[in-house]
Amino acid sequence: MEEIKLTRYSHGAGCGCKIAPAVLENILKSSVSVVSNTHLLVGNNTKDDAAVYDIGNGKALISTVDFFMPIVDDAFDFGRIASANAISDVYAMGGKPILATAILGWPVDKIPVEMAQRVLDGAKTICNEAGIPLAGGHSIDTLEPMFGLSVNGLIDIKNLKQNSTAKAGDLIYMTKQIGVGILATALKRGVLKEEHKPVFTNQLTQLNKIGEHFGELSYVTAMTDITGFGLLGHLIEMAEGANLSAELNYDAVPLINGLQEYIAKMIVPDNAYRNYNSYEKKVQGIGAESFFILCDPQTNGGLLVTVSASHQKEFEALLAENNLKDFAKPIGTMLPKADKVVSIINSK
Repeated sequence: MEEIKLTRYSHGAGCGCKIAPAVLENILKSSVSVVSNTHLLVGNNTKDDAAVYDIGNGKALISTVDFFMPIVDDAFDFGRIASANAISDVYAMGGKPILATAILGWPVDKIPVEMAQRVLDGAKTICNEAGIPLAGGHSIDTLEPMFGLSVNGLIDIKNLKQNSTAKAGDLIYMTKQIGVGILATALKRGVLKEEHKPVFTNQLTQLNKIGEHFGELSYVTAMTDITGFGLLGHLIEMAEGANLSAELNYDAVPLINGLQEYIAKMIVPDNAYRNYNSYEKKVQGIGAESFFILCDPQTNGGLLVTVSASHQKEFEALLAENNLKDFAKPIGTMLPKADKVVSIINSK
């Protein structure tokens, strides 16, 4: 069983499995009207991370679902990563997760079911870390392995964060390094260096718990998590949702060390090209290196946060207090709407 490598059974990897932004827009187009519901605070009209439903007394239910194919070979780690990624959507809304159910697709005639058990064990480990029960789920026999969670959370409505509420002049921050999509491609090709393996796995399994605390901060104006569309794609969603533009300082973007070596050998995800094809007309200033890094599809990426500039010192002190000192520096600024949605400066 130890010799079976899960990534050999999937054509995609992690959030790199996501349908391209431009294609997704076409899929979501519909002539069928949706029943109006005054209790639905957040639906899919703003491309947000989760749905939010008013349950009364100033409280709301956050509901999300996320699943994908293996990004690592180890079944236990696959369960951990997919679970952390799904739970992140609740944190990205500023909420507290309370309950999860599993979604499992498994090619039972190709991969031993004992490995599926290990996937679930990994999921339980992360759910325990988040303080929530893995309370059930659903499984089917599929051609490729896939796993994820449906997660519910709670939030005080006054603390709700969305990806479409940034203000001009806000500073932009992120809470994890960029580059796991490139490292995932190196793993799948069998060339991931030993020194990058622990960095890769640790980042993929790290919960974005700090998002719940960010929800309590009135000066945090908008928030999302960085996943399959890459930093650039999710920043575009954030800017467009608020009818703004953004300036991104490439020099300030935190990167996993060693990415340039893989890029030089063209060990990069195909979906980086797919991502850029979806939003190239909205961007200016991208370079040869920044192209691959800013378009790199992330799995369980960090939070992308906009903060009122008048609270910069306070927010950066908070990051430092929560072991995020390396991210206590803005990577850009939200600006009034311009011809391009995102302008990249100091690009390489």
